[in-house]
This record gives sequence, structure tokens and C-alpha cells, in this order.
Amino acid sequence: METKEETEQKKVFYRVIIATGIIVVAFNLRPSITSVGPLIGTIRDHLGLSNWSAGMLTSLPLIAFAVMSPLVTKLSNRFTNERVMLLGLFGLFIGITLRSMAIISLLFVGTLLIGLGIAICNVLLPSVIKEKFPMKVALMTSIYSTAMGISAATASGLSVPIAEGLHFGWQIALIVWAIPALLGIIVWIYLRKQLTDHYRVLYQPIIEQKQIWRSPLAWQVAAFMGFQSFLFYVTISWMPEILQAYGISASAAGWMLSFLQFIGLPASFIVPVLAGQYRSQHGIVLAMGLFSIIGYTGLLLGKSNIVMVVSIILIGFSLSGTFALALTLLGMRARNGKQAAQLSGMAQSVGYVLAAIGPFLVGYLYDKTQTWDIPLLTLISVAIIVVVFGFGAGRDKYVFDE
Repeated sequence: METKEETEQKKVFYRVIIATGIIVVAFNLRPSITSVGPLIGTIRDHLGLSNWSAGMLTSLPLIAFAVMSPLVTKLSNRFTNERVMLLGLFGLFIGITLRSMAIISLLFVGTLLIGLGIAICNVLLPSVIKEKFPMKVALMTSIYSTAMGISAATASGLSVPIAEGLHFGWQIALIVWAIPALLGIIVWIYLRKQLTDHYRVLYQPIIEQKQIWRSPLAWQVAAFMGFQSFLFYVTISWMPEILQAYGISASAAGWMLSFLQFIGLPASFIVPVLAGQYRSQHGIVLAMGLFSIIGYTGLLLGKSNIVMVVSIILIGFSLSGTFALALTLLGMRARNGKQAAQLSGMAQSVGYVLAAIGPFLVGYLYDKTQTWDIPLLTLISVAIIVVVFGFGAGRDKYVFDE
């Protein structure tokens, strides 16, 4: 018979392990996508792809996010979070491996598997945080969004040096990100084996609630997440190409994309903490929106190095801050882990449909116009839309209280 003190110690240990698992998964959510942007031109030329089909390398995972997200809560309710998280990590690992084989069919099949794997982890993390750390949603979101930012920026910065600087080629530059996925698999196998059977009582089943699709607030959160993701994935996919069109080398453009993400790391940590201090997040939404609008306008109107760097800084800070805020709202607009799972699944499903349009659309616009002016004007317009829906999502309400 365990004593009360022993039981409490095991609960603390459980939370430490879960927190570790959350961080490891967070490190896997971006590199397999952000590593593609700096190499998208190389991949396109090597395999003979058009710009719009190359853009699908970023859009396809987002389509997978949209399709898979509503199904994740059903899977986790039936098989537990640990097992479903493992499924996502296995899908990610296999997808990264297939994508790196330089065969067009496997390139897209692997990309699809990557999207499905990330979708599972994307949906489960806000639910796990809300359920296990209900009083520290903002802090835990800060930690895991910052971990995502670090890994994303690192992947962007290392892609070209690995592929060209070390002469390993784009295949090795992409497959290297299977290593963090393998580490994640190991951690979550341990979690499932050591904790699921003994501490199942700590889990509460996630029950589907169809009412989420009738909540105006949920739709506003979904639109906010979708349009900010539109901006992020377009930027990750095409910013290196935009910078190269302005005379920057491929390697320098890759590092600029990495810099864009690193400069946003403070926002990834600070924004969720600030959001947790206020009942309404309207001020944060407006500030991030203005940074984004000014940044993309700077790229459109100014071609000097100074303007370019300032624009990159503003865009980086805005993208990271807005994304972190979207993740935080998934927990703040829900009363418990069950609601957070439903809101996360719905918001990411609808949101990533919008996001998936981005890289494909921008690639198509460039193919048609052979200039980056129209794509940049499109990004400025979307940044304004993000602010509009952010005001709705930032209201002090809960999704099932309307």
C-alpha cells in the first residue's frame, strides 16, 4: 500500500516526464517542414518540378493537418494519448525517410506522411497541457512554442550548409531530421510502457463534442490560426526565393530565414505569458499585426539591405508571436482538457485548410506574374485579416459558453 507521500512523488515524476515528452515532441513539429524552404529551388531543379508543384511540398502537409486533425481526438479517446502520439512520431519518421529518396512519387508520399504525423502531435499537445497543467497553460505553451521555434530556425539555417557546404546534397539535409523523430519515439515508448498502465487514472477520456462546430468563437480561433499559418508557411516556403530575387545568395537567404525565426524566439516565450496576464488579448493581436504589415510592406517597397533586415526582424517577431498566441488561445478559450482537444482539432482542421492554400497560391501567382510584388501584396492583405479574426478570438469567452 503506497503512502500519500509516495503517491504524490509519483504524480510529480509523471508530470516531469510528461513535460519532457511535450518538449521533445515540440522539437519535431517544424524541422521537417522548415528545412525544405531554403532547398525548395534545388529540389525543384533537381527533380524538374514547377514552382506550383514545389509549393505543394509545403502545402501538402497542411492539407494532411486539415484532414487528420478532427480524427485525432477519436483516436486518443480509444487508444490513449501515448499510443496515438507514438503513431504520429512513427508516421513522421517514416515520412522523412521516404521523402529523402529523390523519387517524385515518394517525395510526395513521404511529405503526406509527415503532415499526418505532425497533425497528430499538433492536436494532442494543447490537450495534454490543459489537462496536466491547467494552471500553467500559458507557461507550458511558452516553453513548447519556443522549443518549436528553436528547432524550426535551426533546420532552416542548416539546410543549405549541409546540402551544399558539406556537399551532402538535399536528400541528406532533409533526412537528418529523422533523428529527432527517432528520439521522440524512444521517449514516448518509455512513457507508454512506464506510465500508461500505472497512472491511467490521471487521464480523462476525450469525448467528442459536436457543438464545437457551432461555436462562433471556435470559428474565429480557427480563422486566426489559419490565416497566421498562411503567413508562416508562405514565408518559410518562399522567403529564400524572394531574397534571392533581390540579389542574396542561396546560402545567405537560408541563414536569413533562420535569423527570421531565431529573432522571433523571444516572442514565442513572452507572448503566451503576456496573454495569460490579461482577460482580453486584443492589444497583443494589434501589436503583432502591425509588425507583420510593416514588415511585408518593407519587403515590397524597399530593396536596400537595411530595409530588408528590419523587415525580416519585424516579420520574424510577428510570426512567432502570433503563432504562440494561437496555441495559447486553444487552451485559454477552453475550460478543460476535453474542450481544448475539441477546439484544437477543429481549429487546426479548418485553420490548415486556409494555410495549405498559401504556398501553392503564392507559387502560382509568381509563375503567372514573374514578380514578387503581387505575392507580397497578398501577404499584406492576409496580415490585415489576421488582425480582424484575432480581435474575435481574443475575447474573454469560452467556446461552449456562447
